[in-house]
Amino acid sequence: MKYNERIRDIREDHSLTQQKVADQLHVGQRTYADYESGKTRIPVDSLLILAKFYDVSMDYITGASDVMTKYPKK
Repeated sequence: MKYNERIRDIREDHSLTQQKVADQLHVGQRTYADYESGKTRIPVDSLLILAKFYDVSMDYITGASDVMTKYPKK
């Protein structure tokens, strides 16, 4: 699964709007929609924010793994 599909699926699983997630990333809703559609690549720092926000590993959020594990704690 591609990361853009994964971030959309996770957002929908949490019943959040694109605007709510865009607010977390401090970007506009249109920019976030472009991330989900694959039109624009999401920056790595934004992926980290989303991984922490959803409490999932970077491997899962990027689609490198289909196993949902929690974000590692320090």
